[in-house]
Amino acid sequence: MEGVDQLSAASIVAGIVAGDFSATEVARASLAAIDAREPHVRAFLQVSADLALEAAAATDARRAAGEPLGPLAGVPVAFKDNLHLVGTRTTCASRMLQDYESPYTATCVQRLLDAGATPMGKTNMDEFAFGSSTENSAFCRTRNPWDVSRVPGGSSGGSAAAVAAGEVTLTLGSDTGGSIRQPASFCGVVGMKPTYGAVSRYGVVAFGSSLDQVGPFGRSVADVALAMNALVAPGKDKLDSTSQAVAPGFLDGLDVPLARMRVGVIPALMEHESLSAEVREGLTAASAALEGQGAQLVEVDLPHMAAAIAAYYVIGPCEAFSNLARFDGVRFGYQEPGCATLAEQTSWSRARGFGAEAKRRQLLGAYLLASGVYDAYYYPAQQVRTLIVSDYATAFRRCDALLLPTAPTTAWHLGEVSDPTQMYASDLFTISSNIAGNCGVSVPVGLGADTGMPLSAQLQGPAFDDAKLLRIARALERGVEAAGRYAPGTVARLHGVTKEEVWPA
Repeated sequence: MEGVDQLSAASIVAGIVAGDFSATEVARASLAAIDAREPHVRAFLQVSADLALEAAAATDARRAAGEPLGPLAGVPVAFKDNLHLVGTRTTCASRMLQDYESPYTATCVQRLLDAGATPMGKTNMDEFAFGSSTENSAFCRTRNPWDVSRVPGGSSGGSAAAVAAGEVTLTLGSDTGGSIRQPASFCGVVGMKPTYGAVSRYGVVAFGSSLDQVGPFGRSVADVALAMNALVAPGKDKLDSTSQAVAPGFLDGLDVPLARMRVGVIPALMEHESLSAEVREGLTAASAALEGQGAQLVEVDLPHMAAAIAAYYVIGPCEAFSNLARFDGVRFGYQEPGCATLAEQTSWSRARGFGAEAKRRQLLGAYLLASGVYDAYYYPAQQVRTLIVSDYATAFRRCDALLLPTAPTTAWHLGEVSDPTQMYASDLFTISSNIAGNCGVSVPVGLGADTGMPLSAQLQGPAFDDAKLLRIARALERGVEAAGRYAPGTVARLHGVTKEEVWPA
């Protein structure tokens, strides 16, 4: 079966229901795409061919028996490798967990499987989600399908790249400070960070428990909306105390015009000094596209947004230090052989099990939580968080959503950004919504004139207004397509690699 990478999730489901093709044919086509493109992209850490074919066969059997099929029946899906799935390893791209077999399945993963999705495997990431480029994986560096000399973004870079390359239709990632939206921007796909609590975090290896949120990647807003329906439809997850019941109406009114809808713009951010000329041009086009779809642009302000990175890099490392303390080489994680004492076992296991960025974040968290330091940094960071939440509340009284950059630049080259603080700055426009717990989505708006790389715009909405946010995102997508800038469903064709190499006859 050729051309599966050109089909939307809804088209795959419709084709299987109509008998145009089988779920098994779709799964084998996805496996063929992975096999052909992975040498160039390296999006996957583990391909679960047996699980995929087993799930696809079950879908085909249900159809043959005349049983109803799920809303994601036969759709190829992959999962970031910090999400548990029985039958796979959950390594978090770390040597610390390289042999860890998933003992259970995360709620978010199970809900997609219950909706009929076909599990294709686990995708690469920055180790324990610490990074913005997927260069911090212990096992391999994922490459951007638009230009394999560039990064896909991070930490969910593998998930973004797998969708952009047409290897799978949907993926799940996690977003702690922008780790869905930023790689979605770099790879030219749609990536959504839902409201904190909208999607269960049970079965997700935690980075920052008050910041983490699982969300989908797709090549169109409609595909992301379909995935969101599956993620929330069963209701509140009793296994996650932060889970909230959300109505599964993400496809309802998706194409309704934006009459009288107000979109806020922040002039200081739209002209921020860090923005490249390409990104600024993409934001201008996004503004015009939204106005063309009936939205009214209004100026608002987030006066404390400049403090978001400082607050995040206090709160995040503190929570990471707490969450990763259990990987001590005794109870959990990699065990260094030949150690004489428990103290030596812990010391050497953590030294060799964790990579450089994971150590850096934990050391920072340990320092910030130390006696005499906590009051000077952690408490003020939480005060800044309160101010940021208040700023958003004020802004959303004047508008239905905010239009912002997703990232200040397009994807940089592998190895180009080596200074950690410079890489942290790439999350400037995404971090604040994690601190506040609001929803956000990145939408492609074209290709840069200089780099030829994807450009995007970010939309942020109030907490639990996720469905309205996707409606606005769809309007932006329509406007961008009408202007001939970018078509939903576009698949990257691996710059510098021939079509024959990535899609064999």
